[in-house]
Amino acid sequence: MIKRIAITGPESTGKSMLTRQLADHYRSAWVPEYAREYIDNLDRPYVESDILEIARGQAKLEKMGSTSLRKEATLGKVQQRDRFLFCDTEALVTKIWSDVKFGRCDPWILDLLETHVYDLYLLCDIDIPWEYDPQREHPEMRVQLFNLYYEELLERHRNFRVVSGLGEDRLENAINFIDSCFT
Repeated sequence: MIKRIAITGPESTGKSMLTRQLADHYRSAWVPEYAREYIDNLDRPYVESDILEIARGQAKLEKMGSTSLRKEATLGKVQQRDRFLFCDTEALVTKIWSDVKFGRCDPWILDLLETHVYDLYLLCDIDIPWEYDPQREHPEMRVQLFNLYYEELLERHRNFRVVSGLGEDRLENAINFIDSCFT
């Protein structure tokens, strides 16, 4: 059975890098962050309805990744190493983003957040330096944003671990959490 692992947390916490590193380590599939490509292709500032489109696009990418792995498993092509699907962000990211930016969240995203639960959430800590990127908006809100993620995961009774550490330590901590949860 393929385990879905969400890599989540505030901006500039190394989610994308960690997702790729984990997929490489476990020689497994991963789903990239849809928001980055979506916003890069806009010829205007994003608006509230764009966050809903981003959530839908992220869910679609993940479904394609899950379907592909299930098909390979049916054909006997999935190896033991392909037991994970790593997802770079998920509905919680779009919920918090929408709440912070617009003071509300689309019901479709809230429904997705309730029904689309991962086997494990890795919440990336804010212990790495914030790096400028034109898509990042809140360097001064790192603690508040991290706390929003933490509280949401607690309130929703999600299986999660906080991944901290710099460089290889961060990756090793994530690997240890995954191994302890699924071995």
